[in-house]
Amino acid sequence: MNREELEKYIREQYGAEPDHPWMDSPEYAVFRHAGNRKWFALIMEVPKDKLGLPGKGLLSVVNLKCGPLLTGSLRGKAGYFPAYHMNKANWITAALDESAADDEIKMLLDVSFAATAPKRRKRG
Repeated sequence: MNREELEKYIREQYGAEPDHPWMDSPEYAVFRHAGNRKWFALIMEVPKDKLGLPGKGLLSVVNLKCGPLLTGSLRGKAGYFPAYHMNKANWITAALDESAADDEIKMLLDVSFAATAPKRRKRG
């Protein structure tokens, strides 16, 4: 899945539009819940060397919230990295260069969307 495909999927699946909060990085796209404004996906262009990859240039990635169990199991797989500029225990970075499987990224989006959703208050 590439960046354009992911952004289209997020719009269609979650009804979220990208927010570009940083003037100095207009290519960064944050996807938030409408109710609580919490992020569930952050798409960025990251220098490959910052991810421990060889070569120069930028790599499109997405940060997703998924908790310690998933982050630990995914870090050993191709296309996944410790979260770039986020809490590494609760977030994971996935490459958008076809090295991470589309179905895994979609599953992680569901997990991230649920983890950051507005909490329902119990009536009692």
